[in-house]
Amino acid sequence: MRGFDFIDRVKSLLEAECPGVVSCADIIALAARDSVVTIGGPFWNVPTGRRDGVISNITEALANIPSALSNFTTLLSQFNNLGLNTTDMVLLSGGHTIGISHCPAVSPRLYNSTGPGGIDPTMDSEYAENLKANKCKTASDNTTILEMDPGSRKTFDLSYYSLLLKRRGLFQSDAALTTDSTSLAFINQLLSSPTQFFFDEFGKAMEKMGRINVKTGSEGEIRKQCALVNS
Repeated sequence: MRGFDFIDRVKSLLEAECPGVVSCADIIALAARDSVVTIGGPFWNVPTGRRDGVISNITEALANIPSALSNFTTLLSQFNNLGLNTTDMVLLSGGHTIGISHCPAVSPRLYNSTGPGGIDPTMDSEYAENLKANKCKTASDNTTILEMDPGSRKTFDLSYYSLLLKRRGLFQSDAALTTDSTSLAFINQLLSSPTQFFFDEFGKAMEKMGRINVKTGSEGEIRKQCALVNS
């Protein structure tokens, strides 16, 4: 993840005006919503009042973030464990309509799979060959930037879902959404509906996710600096 320098600047301004009131957790949730709105995406309500944790553990954090290499069964299990369903998973994956990634998230699909040349047979061959020729030129490349929704990464739209049906989802976890009948049916419903339907449903899913394992009341703390627990 990137952009924490921006979060730190916001936190500094808030601490100067109202010290110890607004948590870093709330700032991140609000910034995520506002960044989507800024590029023309949906607005959703962000309940505030979160408190920050007193432990920062990268292993614990990564264990709850779905891997780009996950299959459908693994993805759904992780989402279900957090109280989210198949529809939520498809909608939240739609956030991949914006942003970037790097080669390690897709290289196994390009070099270490079961198709010709090591390419994942579930990936469109022309798309895969283009990635190998122009982006991830070696299996060890870990710096090259990839658009998750090529040509539309700064526009919040339905293009991501259209690419999935063309077998051009970047991640294995993206492609996995088309391997389940319920998930695939909902993707087709999104594509056949007005964009506003996607916006409305995405906002509901984001608000639902934003209520997961939240610390409130006397739990945790309000950090003075987002990168550090209070001494």
